[in-house]
Amino acid sequence: GLWYEKAAPGDRRLGKVVTLAKSKKFRDNHGKVLLEGHRLIRDALEAGAVPQTLFFSTVGHLKLLPEAEIKRASLVKVKFEDIKTWSDLVTPQGLLGIFSKPDPAKMSYPAAQLASSLPLLLICDNIRDPGNLGTILRSAAGAGCQKVLLTKGCVDPWEPKVLRAGMGAHFRVPIITNLDWESLPTNLPAGTQVCVADNDPDAPARTASVPRGAGSAPASPKAPVKPSPKAAPEHEDEEGAAGMPELPAQRYYKDWARAPVAVVIGGETHGLSAAALRLAGSTGGKRLVIPVVPGVDSLNSAIAAGILLFEGRRQLLCRHKQEDGRQKLP
Repeated sequence: GLWYEKAAPGDRRLGKVVTLAKSKKFRDNHGKVLLEGHRLIRDALEAGAVPQTLFFSTVGHLKLLPEAEIKRASLVKVKFEDIKTWSDLVTPQGLLGIFSKPDPAKMSYPAAQLASSLPLLLICDNIRDPGNLGTILRSAAGAGCQKVLLTKGCVDPWEPKVLRAGMGAHFRVPIITNLDWESLPTNLPAGTQVCVADNDPDAPARTASVPRGAGSAPASPKAPVKPSPKAAPEHEDEEGAAGMPELPAQRYYKDWARAPVAVVIGGETHGLSAAALRLAGSTGGKRLVIPVVPGVDSLNSAIAAGILLFEGRRQLLCRHKQEDGRQKLP
């Protein structure tokens, strides 16, 4: 027996609560997030996220959720028409929940996910497109990433569009948000090599020309790019291009993934920041080149992340297999 209250049809206060919960300001100030749909809400509950209020249109929706978990929340039955008005989905499911913002340190991620996790990390540098970030998080969960680090300047991962594109990845892999580059290394395991995504095979270890998106080829592929502080993107510091390390470039399918390893994916407009390249340089990292057909500007950042993470996974598993084989030899 679950106790719930019935809301008056068209209750404006509830609509206001739901609308507020969609705003970043509300998420930041009140530490709450809005989740929609059975799958996402079930994933959240199973990972230990704390529900505060669940809105549902029929009691049948609650039967699909773990009873012990939802007893802790206020359950409010509302008209499906109301949920339709509040929903961001094309076909609303009749279930919405307001949760305390999940803390990665307190979450219990699925056992199968933890068992498949590898010493592979992802760093997102200025990823601003919600669909891209959600897709990237989904790839990170699929590749068995240990952790995803988001720098300041990335879109909020708890935005509804990111949640939709993430398909439950938020409750499968720890996501550490809002990091500045100074504190980022403290979130990496000791000895992590940091590599950056690129897809310009002909450029030298570039300095001022920082890749856009996952990296972009210059208009004339053979022309070496001269470092000029003026060419540096606006968000770089005073040091400009002068202090940028020269990173050795190599094709993404050549050997680079030594445990532990982190991959940096640059945002859609500015690409990789100077800080990302400096961090990679300081750890002996590489520029991982994804060759594209001449004339194609660059890959979408989510596609580049997918290619590199799954290649990193393949390399780490191969290396692990080889080491296991060596141990078995007399």
